[in-house]
Amino acid sequence: MIAAQLVPTPMGPLSLLSREGVLVAAGFTADPKEMFVRLTPTLQSEGLEVVDDLGDAASAARAYLAGDLDALDAIPVSQPGTPTRKRLHQALREVKAGTTVSYAELAERAGLPRTAARAAGSACAQNLIAPFVPCHRVLPSGGGYGGYYYGVPVKEWLIAHESGAL
Repeated sequence: MIAAQLVPTPMGPLSLLSREGVLVAAGFTADPKEMFVRLTPTLQSEGLEVVDDLGDAASAARAYLAGDLDALDAIPVSQPGTPTRKRLHQALREVKAGTTVSYAELAERAGLPRTAARAAGSACAQNLIAPFVPCHRVLPSGGGYGGYYYGVPVKEWLIAHESGAL
């Protein structure tokens, strides 16, 4: 069974979905089903149950929102992908709160050439576990915020929160 919990944030509810203590999805939506339908068919076949407390993942999200910017790092995550996508997602988790990188830099951190910036962008776009896999910390090298699955205002808020600007 996939267990889900909503955690309130200044940018709206954060849906957390967990399987046996491992986060399999997270995103800024009030409806956990929006995240659930993005899971693999195998995980979807387990069903979804909304619970009152997911434990460590929910505690980490609350701690992060309260200012412990490293709280999300200790939560185990699992999401599908090719070996390259998994390396990019791991490299994302290594980008420290309060810092940002370009898509080309993310590619390099994953052991790919800088020219693999598009692959890095694709990994960010397909990321199922925001902000635990912090794709919001990746910005275009040409400036601006680029896109974000949950909207640029959420990405801007996350970056401002982590930089202490709020």
